[in-house]
Amino acid sequence: MQKPTRLERRIDDAAHRILRQTPRGGWRAVVIEFGVFFAKQAWACIFGGLLLAVIVAARLWYPDDAILARNDALTIAAVLIQIAMIAGGLETRRELWVIVLFHLTGTAMEIFKTDAGSWMYDEGGVFRIAGVPLFSGFMYAAVGSYMVRVYRLFDIRFRRYPPVWATAVLAAAIYANFFLHHFWWDARWVLLLGVVALWAPTVLHARVWRARLRLPLLIVFAGVAAVIYAAENIGTWAGAWLYPNQVDGWQFVSLSKLSSWFLLMIISVVLVTLVYPPRVPRPVPVRRGAETRAT
Repeated sequence: MQKPTRLERRIDDAAHRILRQTPRGGWRAVVIEFGVFFAKQAWACIFGGLLLAVIVAARLWYPDDAILARNDALTIAAVLIQIAMIAGGLETRRELWVIVLFHLTGTAMEIFKTDAGSWMYDEGGVFRIAGVPLFSGFMYAAVGSYMVRVYRLFDIRFRRYPPVWATAVLAAAIYANFFLHHFWWDARWVLLLGVVALWAPTVLHARVWRARLRLPLLIVFAGVAAVIYAAENIGTWAGAWLYPNQVDGWQFVSLSKLSSWFLLMIISVVLVTLVYPPRVPRPVPVRRGAETRAT
């Protein structure tokens, strides 16, 4: 099992001292489980949440005539957030390597996609690679940060997880299709069928506090993709990047992007499982009143 960071261990100990006094049944127990669930989700999203908050703040308050271009300010802010995450004990160094991998794969796709005209960034700033502001890679890193943290915080395990080699092959095909469909046939629907065939039998097991969730993994993939789609709408509204149909005035991102984010989720999950192999659920304790740690 992945160990919590030192800061998380202190928070976990304090939370347990409070939660042990809570009722085991009734509506209050249900409310507590929901509260712990959303608190853990918020903690897992802290990198993405802070980055999105900075992007929105830059849209609302960053002066247009500032000496430092907004894109460069966003890049510096993203770097500072990442440094604070490590220095403050919010991420482990092992997790940082996973996040760097997300950053590199995301930046490579950003360079290609912007050159192909799929979306565009403001031209200001000097912290760029091939016209792509460096803060863009941190948006993919935010997804990676969430994935590795939620995996640990909820002690995620899987029943009937497909062979890792098969998921890696499919993830590589998905990543390649993000590039190749500009020159060839778009195979996303075939790839989606492949995702369903591989993961349809898989059940995700997650521990909240006392409750243990069991959900079809495909439902979880779809839910996370929907949340990222919502964040993308906020990001484009804030002008961090724009799609061609938003240049003359902002409008909601096309719903077709949901399938893209769903497929990106597959790449994300596979990258995480290459570092943290999928685990089977642990037996539920038989001893009455037994409690397990939340992280």
